[in-house]
Parts: sequence; structure tokens; C-alpha cells
Amino acid sequence: MKAAVVSVLILLVIFVAWPVSADRKDLPGAGGYGGYGGDEDDDNDTKSWFPLDNQLSLSYYDRICPDFEKIVATKVREWTKKDSSLGPALLRLLFHDCGVTGCDASVLLDHEGSERRSPASKTLRGFELIDDIKSEIEKACPGLVSCADILTAASRDATSQLGGPYWPNAYGRRDSTDSYARDVEKVPSGRRDITGLLETFQSYGLNVLDLVVLSGAHTIGKAYCGTIQSRLYNFNATYGTDPSIDSKYADFLRRKCRVASETVYLDAETPVKFDNQYYINLQKNMGVLTTDQELVKDPRTAPLVKAFAEQPPHMFRQQFAVSMAKLVNVGVITGEERVGVIRKVCSKSNSRPY
Repeated sequence: MKAAVVSVLILLVIFVAWPVSADRKDLPGAGGYGGYGGDEDDDNDTKSWFPLDNQLSLSYYDRICPDFEKIVATKVREWTKKDSSLGPALLRLLFHDCGVTGCDASVLLDHEGSERRSPASKTLRGFELIDDIKSEIEKACPGLVSCADILTAASRDATSQLGGPYWPNAYGRRDSTDSYARDVEKVPSGRRDITGLLETFQSYGLNVLDLVVLSGAHTIGKAYCGTIQSRLYNFNATYGTDPSIDSKYADFLRRKCRVASETVYLDAETPVKFDNQYYINLQKNMGVLTTDQELVKDPRTAPLVKAFAEQPPHMFRQQFAVSMAKLVNVGVITGEERVGVIRKVCSKSNSRPY
């Protein structure tokens, strides 16, 4: 049975295709902020210089902003050197962006009624780092690089710098013009059951393997105690603890999480190392969030958890790269739609419509 499960997993890893167009040649040559600017004869600086289809490209910035990825990587390294917790925070910020209306930087907009102002977003971090990257890129390549692409690249670099995989990103996203707090309900919460999570992931074009793999991002980072206190002190209104948690670990969590604003590592064993320990912990009933531990209980996900726990860490890292490359292409806005923009400041809408 074990050999069969592992074989299936390996086949899945091999046959998942990269959802990018790697050989595109129709790259923009110059340009400015915003969307479609009119006919080819229009000399306005804000005319569209973007591919006129809905595909992203691995070489999108090669000519128009060749230092884009270098600037992003340098800034991420500078900030995470001062605060290592920003690495997991950037990854979480990306998940919250892509999980609402797609990877369109809508989570970065900061105005009344926006996703960022939603109570569910109050613990998100990394906004200042993204703003700093944008400011630096605007000096080198004004009006050419979207905030959505910056967030995509920054989260990848943060993951890699924590020991996680590095994967090639395709670029060419535009930024959304709208952001609504009510849409944040679409982001999977730590209390959902597996069926609900699978339905959400399938709506993104992702599958059960992606669900298990991307949950593995919890190998780094922390959770606020407020998100798990009901599990510890009043499980199913019993005033007791969730019996599925290892008893010694439950004792530790109860001592640690008396105050909702406290935090606890999502991986109690190797909290700052990007490895497969998260899956090993789940098999020991040491999942912090309800959704974590449910992965071991559900027959659709349990075999995959077991496989990742028992195989070398590089197997998880390899598949994480593949699943992330799929996630960052969910719901992107590109040249064909002509409804997106290149924001001047990631937290603000541009001063004029496009």
C-alpha cells in the first residue's frame, strides 16, 4: 500500500504541467502606467505595451525591466534579515491575495471597505516591504511593473531564502482597480472541513494534491492563539480540549495560548526550517489548526500526508514549487482583459482611470 501511494505521488509530481508560456516573444518594449491606450499610432506614454492575450511569460521583464527580480530579491533579503518573520508573512499575504479574487494585488489596496481593512485581514503583514520594493522599482522602471508581480516574486524569494524551493515565475499580471472587504470570506479559514477546502481549491483550478502541498507552508510561521483557543478551551462547546490533539502538546498549547494575541509556531519541531516536518507532526497529532489535523483524518488527503512525512524533504519542496506556480496564476489580469492597471503606489488606486 505504501509503495502504491508513493508511486502515485511521484507520478503526480512528474505530470503536473507548469501553467506558463515560456517561449513568448511578444514582450513589451516600453510604456507607462495603466491599461489599453488606444491604437498603434498613439504616441502617448501611457499606451499599452503589454501582450494582447491572457498568457504570462517567463521572460516578460527581460527587456523592459531586466533588474526586476534582482531588486525584489535584494529588498526581501534586507527586510527579512532584520525580521525573519516577514518570510512566512509574505507567503501568507500572497495566499490571501490569490484566494479572494485572484492574484491581482487587491489585498494591497488600503481604503475604507477594502480587503485590507477587513477584520479577517488584520493580522496580515508585509505591506511596507512591498511598498519599499515598488518604490525602488519605480526608480528603475517607472510604470512597467505591477504590484501583483512584485508580490508574486517577493513571496517566492522569501520562501527560497528560508530554505524552501525556488521556482521560475511567469510575469505580466496587472493590478486590480477594486478591493472589497466582503470578498475576504472566500479565503479558506483554519476551521474549514476538508470538503469545504477542496471545493475552494477546485474553484481555483487546483486539486487535492495542491491542497495538501500548499498546507505544508505551515512548516514555517506562526498562528495567533485566538484562532485556536476554541480548540483548546471549548471544543464543540464542551469546555474541553479537542481530543485529537496529542495530550502533551495540548498541555503546552493551553499554557502558551491563554491570551489571544500570543502566537504559537505552526511547526513545533523545526519552526524556522522549510522541510517536511509539518507532515510528520500531523501524524503525531500535533497539527495546530483544525484544518491541519483534518488532513490526517480524511481518506482523500491522509495518504498524501503519509507519503510526504515518510519521503525525503526534497520531495515536498519539489512539489511545493509546482503547486505554487499553479497558485500564482489563479485569476490573473493580463493584457487581454484590459481592465487592470499598473499602480503607481501599491496601496492606492491610480489618480485617473484607464
